[in-house]
Amino acid sequence: MEHVDVLVIGAGISGIGAGYHLQDQAPDRSFLILEGRSDLGGTWDLFRYPGVRSDSDMHTLGFEFKPWTDEKAIADGPSILAYLRETVQEYDLARRIRFNHHITRANWRSEDSRWHISGHRTDAGDDIEITASYLYMCAGYYSYKEGYVPDFPGRDRFSGAIIHPQQWPEQLNYADKRVIVIGSGATAVTIVPAIASASAHTTMLQRSPTYMAVGPSIDQTARRLRSFLPGRLAYRLTRWKNIQRSALIYRRSISHPDKVKKLLLDAVTEALPEGYDVDTHFTPNYNPWDQRLCLVPDNDFFNAVNQGKASVVTDEIESFTETGIKLKSGEHLDADIIITATGLRMVALGEVDFSVDGTPVDFSTRWTYKGMAYSGLPNLASCFGYINASWTLRADLTSKWVARVLNHMRATETSVVTPELRESDTDMAQRPWVDGFSSGYMQRTMHEFPRQGDRDPWLNTQDYLTEKKLIGNAKLEDGVLTFSTVATPAPLSSNRSGPT
Repeated sequence: MEHVDVLVIGAGISGIGAGYHLQDQAPDRSFLILEGRSDLGGTWDLFRYPGVRSDSDMHTLGFEFKPWTDEKAIADGPSILAYLRETVQEYDLARRIRFNHHITRANWRSEDSRWHISGHRTDAGDDIEITASYLYMCAGYYSYKEGYVPDFPGRDRFSGAIIHPQQWPEQLNYADKRVIVIGSGATAVTIVPAIASASAHTTMLQRSPTYMAVGPSIDQTARRLRSFLPGRLAYRLTRWKNIQRSALIYRRSISHPDKVKKLLLDAVTEALPEGYDVDTHFTPNYNPWDQRLCLVPDNDFFNAVNQGKASVVTDEIESFTETGIKLKSGEHLDADIIITATGLRMVALGEVDFSVDGTPVDFSTRWTYKGMAYSGLPNLASCFGYINASWTLRADLTSKWVARVLNHMRATETSVVTPELRESDTDMAQRPWVDGFSSGYMQRTMHEFPRQGDRDPWLNTQDYLTEKKLIGNAKLEDGVLTFSTVATPAPLSSNRSGPT
């Protein structure tokens, strides 16, 4: 059976970053990246809906080691995918990636201190069996099988097409069609302006509003810095500026929500025609950053509304009909196409069935170690980015931490690392995996995720500046991470350059 020192699951932005950091900081460890789909990119390959783009700036969503050089800081999906392909080529990571390898089970065997991984080839149907001394899950946070769609009454009655953005048909023709986009999150706010100019009319139907943040797609500071500084230095400075700026906005949203709310709503009011009902359609019933803000680059969403090509309706659905949607207010919206931008299905650790010596692991009963590892589970880490900032900021932190752990085990001649509760931790108050966010897609599944405690290191702070210390600079011998050598440790790979 094939064995590697480190097995990475997922070849999206997290897995590609993991490959770079392992290769750069732990070059004596062999590793593979297994990807269940036929291409790299994860989110940026899966989602093909019109206008798909980042909702974070690419100077922080991009890797810290690979400058983003395109003009637009709010980039479209194809540009992001091209950046990921370029990263894989530049750092010779293609030989590490195996596509169409869908992993379904991972069992830790104490007898040989290895993860035994199984699955199947999605292209050939063959079974997959591989072992790894360390398992690093970079499979994202949502199900790739399907998105979330509520059970809408009368759904089967509708005579037109019903589309979820996660399964966008390549040949969908929405030209001159009446389109309803159900939802008010980032996906809906992206799709509406992208299709409005071609459709007969596009309506965003929302049960309740979301905060929208208006801003330019081009970072003028980055543009100026690139004009007189070396590219990498300009990128680092822009990245740090954007990290500080987003952290300031988030913290001000917590400490002075009314002031941030006024700033956001004033910008929306200015972007819309005089007298537009901002209170009904753009004023949420929660504080800023209780849910993620929706970015509106270059006013594109509001321009579509101002031009009469798009409209916003705030109401609840009574039922689908043959020709559209009947609302609880009694109004009927006619439609040829209905797009259900109703969210994702969050899943823990890539929907893989985990076990230890054959006993299934219930992650909801585990405590998270700094949002990366789990109580009582050896040689395992997972990448879960930020809800309130760019995903990649945390992905880079996590991957560098994994490399540090591997190097520490090499230096101490240990083969197993396990987070274990201290005696003083047994009375910890239980908190959800991500605390303080009311988004529906999170609330639906938080009970399935590991819990966090009320003290370091059992925290998932969702705060990059704090975690640079908690993760980036903290010592590994912290009384919680237990490093050990079992009676018959798994031999380290002799392949110093990794598999080809």
